[in-house]
Amino acid sequence: MTRPSRLGRLRALQAFGLTLSCLSLGGFALLSGAGRTVASSVLPGTAPQFTVLIAGRDIVYCYYQQPCKDQDQRTGLVQPPNTDTVMLVKVDGARVRVLNIPRDTNVGEFDRGESVAAQKVNSQYFSGGPQALKQAVETITGERVDSYVIVRTDYVERVINALGGLDVTVPEGGIEWIDRAAGVNLQLDAGPHHLEGPDAVLFLRVRKGFGDDYGRIDHQKQALTQLAGRLKSAQGLAALPTILGGIGNGVETNADPNTLAALRPFLPGLKLSFATLPTDEIPGTFNLAVNRERLAALWGDAPAPVTDAPGVKVTVVDASGAGLGEGLKTALTALGYADVQVTVAPASQEASQVFTQQDVAQAGALADLLNLPRLQGERFPVAAGEVGVLLTRDAQENLKELAALAGTPLAADPRVADDTALPGPSPEPLPTTAPGSN
Repeated sequence: MTRPSRLGRLRALQAFGLTLSCLSLGGFALLSGAGRTVASSVLPGTAPQFTVLIAGRDIVYCYYQQPCKDQDQRTGLVQPPNTDTVMLVKVDGARVRVLNIPRDTNVGEFDRGESVAAQKVNSQYFSGGPQALKQAVETITGERVDSYVIVRTDYVERVINALGGLDVTVPEGGIEWIDRAAGVNLQLDAGPHHLEGPDAVLFLRVRKGFGDDYGRIDHQKQALTQLAGRLKSAQGLAALPTILGGIGNGVETNADPNTLAALRPFLPGLKLSFATLPTDEIPGTFNLAVNRERLAALWGDAPAPVTDAPGVKVTVVDASGAGLGEGLKTALTALGYADVQVTVAPASQEASQVFTQQDVAQAGALADLLNLPRLQGERFPVAAGEVGVLLTRDAQENLKELAALAGTPLAADPRVADDTALPGPSPEPLPTTAPGSN
């Protein structure tokens, strides 16, 4: 098939910022170095290969709405410092994969003679510190964990504020999370919101309105991709002192700061993907058992095959504010995608992304083609055999060639031209074959 020459400039790279999305709330803090560290296994000049556990822990309270002076104490607490956000980040050459682990995942085989709560992954940090959490994640995933980064919610708040806050979309019905004992009062109407400070952190932690823990994980992924883009802007550079000042002030880690230094030369070519640990319910409990067969297909080192002729339906949600969805439909049709549907949504400041439920290989191919993050989760609104593409305002800069394909020249948008835009290297030409072809 001969393609129009204007397709040649479709691709726009985002890899630099996206690689940092999973690390922005902890990984950059490694560069300042502090305390005992684990020696880096990355050799100079070689492609980095390592894993890092990133977890978010609560602030501990000694009295009603009063944080303890010693945030590392384990006795006399109103509530334990659970880690309800747990991610395993795997860097393997040019690939960076992030596996989110649900808070209720059981560590090892379920033992009905033991405490149900004590067997959950989110309780391991309180009972045994970061080493116990590290070992639990190794048991759950079957992966060796090279190092850990544990961040407190107050550190996350400082980073989000330094990066200019979060632009989010609250689902229908809105959000109301009130817990006076914990000092929580989050009330948001349905629709777009710009959040900073405690509200931004609470939004990342809330489950009500998003279904369950899987829904919370999914909107955390979306928020992280947005923060990644800010790291490349002038605002992101100005935020580095806040990000780097975390160790001993909201961040604990045993990682070698040289690890990320070795990663820097590879950032422009890295590809990022998010996935959620597949699990099954354990009858009679709220605990979840790892589904190892599905995990191997999702997280295995052998890439899943992609068919020569893309057979998936592609649903494009055009929230770009510039009609770019029709341009993407034109491009994908030329590449062999037979079923591409476009729906228009209100313009969004969130991050553009490719999302799927179970068609991971096809979604990955499409994400690579467009240089967008791939998010997999249990609660994305796509069916089997369907892949979604969300185009938001950042596409006006990163995929601006789509405007010509849609026949609608792109007008200047000050909200894209400011410091929150995602500048990147010059676009590369599209491949001359459809994904998976020889």
